[in-house]
Amino acid sequence: MFRRILVPVDLSKKSVAAVDLAYELASQFRAEVILLHVIETIEHVDFNEVKGFYQRLEESARKRLQEFSERFVGNKLQVDQALVYGHRTREIVDYATANGVDLIVMSSHRIDPERLGHDWTSISHAVAILSPCPVLLVK
Repeated sequence: MFRRILVPVDLSKKSVAAVDLAYELASQFRAEVILLHVIETIEHVDFNEVKGFYQRLEESARKRLQEFSERFVGNKLQVDQALVYGHRTREIVDYATANGVDLIVMSSHRIDPERLGHDWTSISHAVAILSPCPVLLVK
């Protein structure tokens, strides 16, 4: 059913649930999983002015992506890693569109029922609305 699964990860512990679910889906469907991390760029600041800062973020992200990938590789499942710079929501949607992704699996947070509407500006919510393919949110 699903052949290319995109898993945007922020490299925190909450991303683990999305990676675990993508692993289960990949095992079931023999699907390719792409672990994507977006390094958010600072608006109105020239990239070269903070290039060293971005390089340190990238080195750290690549190590963490590799850690997330080990389980897939160890069980002979196809996994790729991608790292891009930009606005997180836009980059996730653009990546899915450009790479023929047919499912996005990403972590989300619970919405406080006492504050309806206040938590709806999350990246996961925006991706779910703008995505060209189904989005599975993991809580």
